[in-house]
Amino acid sequence: MNIKFLPGVGEKKAAVLYEELQVQSYEDMLYHVPFKYIDRSKIYSIAELNGRLPYIQIKAKIRNLKTIGEGKALRMTATAYDETGTLELVWFKGFKFLTNQIEPDKEYLIFGQPSEFNHKLNIVHPEIDSFEKASQLLVGFQAVYPTTEKMKKAFLNSKAISKIQDSIFKTIKGKISETLPAWFIQQHKLMYLHEALYNIHFPENPDMLRKALFRLKFEELFYIQLNILKLKYKRKTYFKGHEFKTIGEYFNTFYHRYLPFELTDAQKRVIKEIRQDCGSGKQMNRLLQGDVGSGKTLVAVMCMLMDNCCQTCLMAPTEILATQHYETIQGMLGEMGITVALLTGSTKKREREEIHRGLQDGSLQILIGTHALLEDVVSFQNIGLVIIDEQHRFGVAQRAKLWQKNTIPPHVLVMTATPIPRTLAMTLYGDLDVSVIDELPPGRKPITTFHAFDKKRLEVFQFIEKELLKGRQAYVVYPLIYESEKMDFRNLEEGYEQINNYFLPKGYKVGMVHGKLKPAEKDS
Repeated sequence: MNIKFLPGVGEKKAAVLYEELQVQSYEDMLYHVPFKYIDRSKIYSIAELNGRLPYIQIKAKIRNLKTIGEGKALRMTATAYDETGTLELVWFKGFKFLTNQIEPDKEYLIFGQPSEFNHKLNIVHPEIDSFEKASQLLVGFQAVYPTTEKMKKAFLNSKAISKIQDSIFKTIKGKISETLPAWFIQQHKLMYLHEALYNIHFPENPDMLRKALFRLKFEELFYIQLNILKLKYKRKTYFKGHEFKTIGEYFNTFYHRYLPFELTDAQKRVIKEIRQDCGSGKQMNRLLQGDVGSGKTLVAVMCMLMDNCCQTCLMAPTEILATQHYETIQGMLGEMGITVALLTGSTKKREREEIHRGLQDGSLQILIGTHALLEDVVSFQNIGLVIIDEQHRFGVAQRAKLWQKNTIPPHVLVMTATPIPRTLAMTLYGDLDVSVIDELPPGRKPITTFHAFDKKRLEVFQFIEKELLKGRQAYVVYPLIYESEKMDFRNLEEGYEQINNYFLPKGYKVGMVHGKLKPAEKDS
């Protein structure tokens, strides 16, 4: 049923809901879930309040309602009081409504977030209800919904959304179609869908809310998993791939004459798994996971040499990593006469044209690059294997662009040094077969991982300093370059300043590098 037909919504509000939330039906609205809950079972006294508390409610009388200021500074204020103290209430709009609503010496339930201004406690834009009607609000958890400025202007704040949800439940009278079989629900001890959706919006108690959240999260992940398994089945059943019938001459020559060191048992096992996939006649789609230094690049090189008739490419997320791969692979294969090229955003026009010619006539056997490989102009004669490094940095659509560069889809090997727990690998990468290099080559030192909270920052800096005093170096990685309004992460600029403040006075040099710097600055 279209949301515009729900009492209290209408055409205009429905248009705003669609524009801002893509909500069009009752079902869409029910899945617009709260982002937090406020406990409305407790009533505070004014004396208990301070500016650090979250949303609270008090039972108090109101006096001294008046407007003060002019123009943009115009506001309405009032004093709330109980037997323990007083509190200022402030509004910047809705004056006429407030004047008609508030009566002196009448008890109200006042709800809002306390803050301090000029050493006085106040609540800005509190919700006010007559305490006689308030018993229905003392229900425990109250849902708080994400809204936008446009929604608020259309009188669609969190409270209004809650009323719409309530109206939907009253209209449909519990008629919500179940999406999972009854035996499955009982086997996994899940809440029924109609009950879960009701308790997401109007939780009876914390335990019911927990069960409702679990049911909806379970269902979402369950259907993601089913879709991934369906894709995997279709690929293994219907998608053909290049059949690497016999191991090529290049592979054997490299293995017997140019292999830089003995392969570990884990590397041998992984190469065997990849070989079986590539010889099956079906398209390989495999995730290769292994710590830094475990030998993933060497495995990738040997996979590139399995079939002498096909071209291969390796795509990396940054120019620095692509260049590093190029230098490593060129160094390993240069003496064998195998042609290797590097294609990035910085590649000059003349070099690009040579690379394009080599790809199309088949004389270029291995291409290494960044997102530049995805350009339509990059066309292979016969690509048989695509390798993607740190694949979580690329979207599905970007990876698919590489698959489409041949009539027979190439085999795909994606590599990551990020440790992925088995359950997460099954969920996010369930369409991929997973190989793990769980053994470091001889002589490699084990990697030690520690976890520290932000309050231990000084201790971390002191630890780094001890390592620097031994003649070592350190690097720090931040998830963002600049501060973001949307993500509450530490950013590089802020971190760089903090590190400078600690290390520069002690005579250490600190550098900063990120993707937006020019290549010459990165090299420097």
